[in-house]
Amino acid sequence: MLGFFDLLRLELRSLFADRAILLTLFGGILFYSFLYPQPYLKQTPRELPVVLVNEDGSQLSRRLAFMADATPEVKLVDEVASLEEAQRRINAGEARGLLHIPRHFYRDIMLGRTVTLGYAGDSSYFLVYGSIVQGLASAGGTLAAQIKVSRLLAHGEPLPGASQGWSAVSLNLVPVFNPTMGYLNYVVPGVFVLILHQILLMGAALLGSTQNQITVRGGKGYWQLAPTGPLLLARTLVIAVPYFIPITYMLGFCFDAYGIAREASASEVLLFALPFELATLMLGILIGALCTRRDIPSQAILLSSMPLVFVAGFIWPIEMVPEPLVWLSYWLPSTAGMQGMLRLNQMGADFAQVQPLWWRLWGLTLLYGALSWWALHWRKRSLPMTAMARGA
Repeated sequence: MLGFFDLLRLELRSLFADRAILLTLFGGILFYSFLYPQPYLKQTPRELPVVLVNEDGSQLSRRLAFMADATPEVKLVDEVASLEEAQRRINAGEARGLLHIPRHFYRDIMLGRTVTLGYAGDSSYFLVYGSIVQGLASAGGTLAAQIKVSRLLAHGEPLPGASQGWSAVSLNLVPVFNPTMGYLNYVVPGVFVLILHQILLMGAALLGSTQNQITVRGGKGYWQLAPTGPLLLARTLVIAVPYFIPITYMLGFCFDAYGIAREASASEVLLFALPFELATLMLGILIGALCTRRDIPSQAILLSSMPLVFVAGFIWPIEMVPEPLVWLSYWLPSTAGMQGMLRLNQMGADFAQVQPLWWRLWGLTLLYGALSWWALHWRKRSLPMTAMARGA
């Protein structure tokens, strides 16, 4: 009869003897923590190439073009004669957008008529498109403000009143949860939690499915004779305790290294991460117990990554996600984990405000823990018969 400490030793040896599991649990964390944030280190796109279509040719239109080129988002790389030529340049990848100044631009402005400027950007990359439109709209708005102030001065309005009264509304925009207004602070914190979730799922599932694969092929192992409860507890401790190192590395060191804003204390983050890790681990053990080929869990979990990001509600509005998918997402630790970590660590919520999500994670831990015990117990009874049937 195997004792509990014997199971701990054997599970630990199985974990560290399998290079695929080690590479998944620890190598994958290092790989993704370095690779994923690289495209977004500059936070927002700058100096995006834009072509100019100036059909007016006036001094005021050239002034607008100069102001657009002076914005940090846009760089005018060329001037073309027609919109068709500008579109061809964008389709060829030579530019990312265009600025169209219509004919009679200066005349219509002097006559007080409404003038429509044309902006276009490569919308296949939403961040690029948004930056181009923001830069061009900023230049157009600034020129419009200057013209309005000049008209007020011409009508005898004092300069302080004209500079304050050209617009009925004065905006004072203060970013609250994303101080840099960049992509790094917006998406990386949530995706890092998902990476921790997916890698832990794969590592735990790989360990169980590998043992099942050995049994199906006629091999023998300690897991066939071990009591289900102690085996589940030993596997939980062997994986969960070392995995706190990747959690603290991703949510602590990496956040500081990349300059990502943090509002919660380390103790609050680790306290919330505890049920998140245990619920994810139990789900991974359940998946591993149900699979008899070690390649299936990794493929299935990797394919689920993109849907899990969208149903979490921080990249895509959760109101636009179908209700059945939202309901299903509540049964996955990743949803509560991402939502809770973002509120706690990036939005500055008190721990009491994320307690409903914290308790949901504990509930998922109990649910998947019970299902894992049942799956391991059922697999121990079914696999020997399967292996004998195949041997016959």
